[in-house]
Amino acid sequence: MSDSTTHQAAFQDYRHGINDNRVQFLHQLLQVLLVGLTLGMMRTVVPALAESEFGVPKGSFMLLMAFVVAFGFVKGPLNFVAGRLSESVGRKRVLLWGWLSALPIPFMIMYAPSWGWIVAATVLLGVNQGLTWSMTQTSKLDLTRPDQRGLTIGLNEFSGYVGVAIAGIITGYMASALGAREGLLVFGLVVIVLAIVLTWFWVKDTLPWAKAEGARYAAGQSIGPRPRFPGNISDHPTTWEVFTLMSWRDRRMAAISQAGMVEKFVDALIWVFYPLFLYQHGLSLSSIGWVVGVYGFVWGGSQLITGKLSDHVGRQKPIVLGMWICGAGVGMMLLGESVAWWSFSAGVTGFGMALLYPNLSAAVSDIAHPNWRGSAIGIYRFWRDLGYGIGALALGLVANLSGAINSGFWFVTIAMLASGLIVWIWGEETHPRLNPAE
Repeated sequence: MSDSTTHQAAFQDYRHGINDNRVQFLHQLLQVLLVGLTLGMMRTVVPALAESEFGVPKGSFMLLMAFVVAFGFVKGPLNFVAGRLSESVGRKRVLLWGWLSALPIPFMIMYAPSWGWIVAATVLLGVNQGLTWSMTQTSKLDLTRPDQRGLTIGLNEFSGYVGVAIAGIITGYMASALGAREGLLVFGLVVIVLAIVLTWFWVKDTLPWAKAEGARYAAGQSIGPRPRFPGNISDHPTTWEVFTLMSWRDRRMAAISQAGMVEKFVDALIWVFYPLFLYQHGLSLSSIGWVVGVYGFVWGGSQLITGKLSDHVGRQKPIVLGMWICGAGVGMMLLGESVAWWSFSAGVTGFGMALLYPNLSAAVSDIAHPNWRGSAIGIYRFWRDLGYGIGALALGLVANLSGAINSGFWFVTIAMLASGLIVWIWGEETHPRLNPAE
């Protein structure tokens, strides 16, 4: 028996589907919940108390945005590295490295003598998020069938962003009860240590499932409509081949990548300007946590519906509609003056994000071959999370030039509307059942 026949026989042992892999699928959902909790602990307390607790001068918008700029410019490249690395050393090892990198963060916040320490802690947070969130998403896609990708990404992002929302609320209360630094120290250590233990003992590496899927395509044994894989790429491409394909050589992938980058302008805005905007309007830390939490809960919860929906209606329409609804929700924040209105506007923004967010990733997965899917997801996430850094820089500049944070809200609204138009013109339906290869 030849080596290739032996490998193909071995790969038949790897079944794809949520039910067939439900234990590992649930472990990966728990992992991404913990990833979201780690990110969320930096979302409410740190921006709101940047001036009083960490010494950021009033009105220093560029300095205030520095930690989000650092996060984006670290997390983006780490997504790229994680995706490519996971195809050689495996998904589990990269996930574990990501958690180990987060261990110093709670101590750095606790003992930070200046805002520079917060920026440095956020660099490590970018490393953690780039490695861990990429691997939880990629691992779930390895385990599931093509017709479950929308649901899979929806469940992944639901779990992660509900974690972000929960952490924002809990840390707001813990900061009030224990003090800002002490509350974040206790919360962060519990989450990160728990994640390391669970990864070490219970998470399996899913790379063999991806290889099994690739072998079935190579042997002509795949079931269902064939996806519209790009034709201008080799079977086992170099890093540069995949990068250029995702960035400009395939117009569909380029449209998805730019939309991912621009939608992170919204997240940068919500991370820093929402708490500051609400704090300036007299809201307490716990109230800010709830308003920002509405965005996270609606975003996370709605993805249970919007991810599954795209498995039926396709990816293109939800992405475009989501970009426009999300942008409108951002602008709505400035049109009212009550907690109820701000919460409603945050909910509209969250629902728009839920329409676009899982379906951008699902669209990449639809037309990325299993042989280089990890790299493709990593490069899409590179461009997407670079949007944190680019968006934060742009928001800081716009606010500095105008002298008010309100202009940042309008900037993001316009960017989202324009980006959605680009997807509408350049993109196409990627779902293999709705638009199969000829």
